[in-house]
Amino acid sequence: MPVLEPGVVRAFAAEWIEAWNAHDIEHILGHYTEDVEFSSPFVASIAGEPSGVLKGKAALRAYWTKALAMLPDLRFELIDVLSGAGFVTLYYRGHRGTVAETFSLDASRKVRFATSCYSVERRGQPPCA
Repeated sequence: MPVLEPGVVRAFAAEWIEAWNAHDIEHILGHYTEDVEFSSPFVASIAGEPSGVLKGKAALRAYWTKALAMLPDLRFELIDVLSGAGFVTLYYRGHRGTVAETFSLDASRKVRFATSCYSVERRGQPPCA
């Protein structure tokens, strides 16, 4: 995929943050393909998947529904947006400190793969800390 236009990248970031801050699971999932793959160091503790990888929207829906129930005051604050050839990285602040989440977008600009990296200073805390 070619490099995304800055306006497209900024719009994706704003919509993604807005969906999360609204705790609107369907709006959040609207950014992802049906066969999405998602990795996070918290998948094992929250979803019970030791590989740290979830596959498909149904798995994401279950994971994020549980996570949002555990964190009713969850809010993200966007710090920066980075763009690459078909990739977008959002650098934001959440309840665990700073996070960098990288998304691989398909031709329809839906997320096909995403991975989350958390500040090592806060990562060792319990999932709802």
